[in-house]
Amino acid sequence: MLLQFINSSAIVFLLGNLGGTMRNADVIRSHVKDKYVAPARQRQERRFSIRTGDVLRDLKLTGRAPAICSALKTREFLEENALRLVSKTGPPSGQSTTVTYTYEFVAKEKKDDKDGDRQDAWNRLRGALKDVFAESGGGENYLRAERANFYGPGRDR
Repeated sequence: MLLQFINSSAIVFLLGNLGGTMRNADVIRSHVKDKYVAPARQRQERRFSIRTGDVLRDLKLTGRAPAICSALKTREFLEENALRLVSKTGPPSGQSTTVTYTYEFVAKEKKDDKDGDRQDAWNRLRGALKDVFAESGGGENYLRAERANFYGPGRDR
């Protein structure tokens, strides 16, 4: 019964500290997702901010501000939560409890669509130089002419 009242990030944190195989970064990402990302998404906010010091205090990870900063800006975290990092404020080192990350929600892309878009882009490029090659009498003639003029007119290797 008690486990019903403990959120998943607390369980993940406890398992990680009891010799489980979870890394600190996984624990941090899970906690931030539960405590900051999900509520902001529920409130339908366009943008929201996370202060590194707040996460550090929540998880009681003394001296681990650099680990939190790293976890909050990874591609894995951003893609998993469909976020875009809008800004980062804080000291130049970017590794402090005062660093604040501002995110905005983006539409999740399907991986299949991404591959399809790449293929479409390639298909649009196919034949783009067809007219240029045709003016020279084909691809081989074009390459022969380019090689002949590579060093400039009248200059041989």
